[in-house]
Amino acid sequence: MDSATVVWFRRDLRVADHPALSAAAERASRGLALYVLDPRLLQVAGRPRVDFLFRCLRSLDAKLGGRLMVVSGDPVEVVPEVAESVGARSVHVSGDAGPYGRERDSAVGERVELVRVGSPYAVTPGRVLKGDGSPYRVFSPFRKAWQEHGWRGPADTDESTVDWIEPRKSEPLPKGELLPDVRELWERFRDERLPDYAEHRDRPDLDRTSRMSAFLRWGVVHPRTLLADLGQDKGSAAFRSELAWRDFYADVLWHQPESARHNLDRRFDRMELDHDRERFAAWCAGRTGYPFVDAGMRQLLAEGWMHNRVRMVVASFLVKDLHLPWWWGARHFMKHLVDGDLASNQHGWQWAAGTGTDAAPYFRVFNPVTQGEKFDPDGDYVRRYVPELRDVPGRKVHQPRDPIVDHAHERQVALARYAAIKG
Repeated sequence: MDSATVVWFRRDLRVADHPALSAAAERASRGLALYVLDPRLLQVAGRPRVDFLFRCLRSLDAKLGGRLMVVSGDPVEVVPEVAESVGARSVHVSGDAGPYGRERDSAVGERVELVRVGSPYAVTPGRVLKGDGSPYRVFSPFRKAWQEHGWRGPADTDESTVDWIEPRKSEPLPKGELLPDVRELWERFRDERLPDYAEHRDRPDLDRTSRMSAFLRWGVVHPRTLLADLGQDKGSAAFRSELAWRDFYADVLWHQPESARHNLDRRFDRMELDHDRERFAAWCAGRTGYPFVDAGMRQLLAEGWMHNRVRMVVASFLVKDLHLPWWWGARHFMKHLVDGDLASNQHGWQWAAGTGTDAAPYFRVFNPVTQGEKFDPDGDYVRRYVPELRDVPGRKVHQPRDPIVDHAHERQVALARYAAIKG
């Protein structure tokens, strides 16, 4: 057994259900808990996501009794130096499936032994394949194969699994709140909202979703922990499917890392796009004149989060009503979302734009008025975030007011542009 190892936390900011901790304890008598503030990641993250990250780190540090070592710098340089400083020959991590993470880990692994154990997903990207060994491009067959593949049960770990080393120095974390107890939040959702999740998850006015996305993004909870709590009822099946979408998009990105920045369907490289910055600014600010769209965009600015149904509607509006590049919207989301995840965000946008996996063909254009009337039937969601409409009763609140474009006309424009490239 080695005298010391390093546990390098990244998107796994927890101690429960953390198999890398078990592997570290088997390898060495003591472990140093490390988090690296990577400038390459922080500079592209908006304030909401950074603030949430620091809440996660404060909470993890508290769990570890103040023994989390936080340093800034390039991990390729910092991690081997920290390992050497405590006499560690190995560094234990949860695997990173993203393009930058894979490149970074490869470079770190050339300088110190990097032991990858598990990943932030129920099934590690790249493991669910078709019979011929090729990756899936369609969600439904992926989900079926994903469920047949299965996943391990939760790992039995906590803060005492590793005998933690007291760091000699650590950068102080900004003062602020800790996270709420994620297990308590999950159990409340499981007991009170999961039974009717399938019926109400698309209703932003009812706030019936789990709100687990940010905790999953930072690894405060592992999807395996949540899956272990699910049954065979309709609500559980619907929630399990949402976790499968998360794994699916990570798998797509694993096999085609260029899809984080470019159309998965390269035919759309020929699509005629507009580049109207004034219309984009109106969309960002929630000033399009379509109340359901504006409510979603204002919720994003106010809370760093947006209901998933509304994300689809505002994305469709940007791409198919305003004819703007999907990556403009994806970048805006990543700047403001506390749950901003590269795989889910970029491929969710490509789903809405019709340029990615084929679940949403381009000719499916969401009508922002009828979507609002269907999923916010009493108008409560709109009135919550668009205060100037709080006196408008019922579903009348969804009618456009000084809209920046005419939806019916722009839908025809979008379809004509699609017709020019298809085939």
